[in-house]
Amino acid sequence: MADIEFTVEGGVGRILLNRPHRKNAFTFGMLEDWASILDDARHNDAVRVVTVSGAGGAFCAGVDLEDFATDRATPYSDKAMLTDRVHIVARAVERFDKPYIAGVSGVAVGAGMDMALMADIRVAARSARMSEGYIRVGLLPGDGGCHFLPRLVGKAKALELLWTGDFVDSSTALEIGLVNHVYADVEFDAKLDEFASRLAAQPPLAIRMIKRATVHGETLSLAASLDLISSHQAIIQSTEDSVEAMAAFKEKRTGVFVGR
Repeated sequence: MADIEFTVEGGVGRILLNRPHRKNAFTFGMLEDWASILDDARHNDAVRVVTVSGAGGAFCAGVDLEDFATDRATPYSDKAMLTDRVHIVARAVERFDKPYIAGVSGVAVGAGMDMALMADIRVAARSARMSEGYIRVGLLPGDGGCHFLPRLVGKAKALELLWTGDFVDSSTALEIGLVNHVYADVEFDAKLDEFASRLAAQPPLAIRMIKRATVHGETLSLAASLDLISSHQAIIQSTEDSVEAMAAFKEKRTGVFVGR
């Protein structure tokens, strides 16, 4: 079996990190495949939502230190290793304008937690435990933790977690807004799929436009955001799916959307 797998069913693309013997710690090869999967899914109309989860009761233990061992020749080579080989997933996530959901069970540590933070939404199993543990080995969060975490939990709480490396359990993660939902482990996979399928059943063009407007709104003025949304709204109202959604609402039935 491959170290990272991708399947599509019912509009949901499922990325599975499949190295349970290493708690799904990732290799360079996995990162390349991960980024390619997201880029391909972005252009695949059969994929409306993507989830990422780990096999064997863990999400991701971060980098596989054996695969990432280098001669550390120069500071530049260390920097290039991150920017050219590790950060390719973060950049692919940034390009991905469909819903992207991380399903976290078991441990998500270091770069593994960073990978979960990149998602639009995180849902957790009761067993989930997350830590930005870089500080424990004298390092900085190397894959976006300093960028993503404050946006989710606020600056003060983020700095506490980054500075201490403390683990956050699923209940605390829900309380501080790090995850949206917590499910019992025995039903976690089914609940993750149920949530993703619910989003996949919505009008896909409107879903993508909402994501774009939300992402751009983080850096735009109110005036610019409102101007952008007026354009998006005019475009969406011209689609077949918009007509179908309104008809389904009036007729009290479930809409059937085709992405046009």
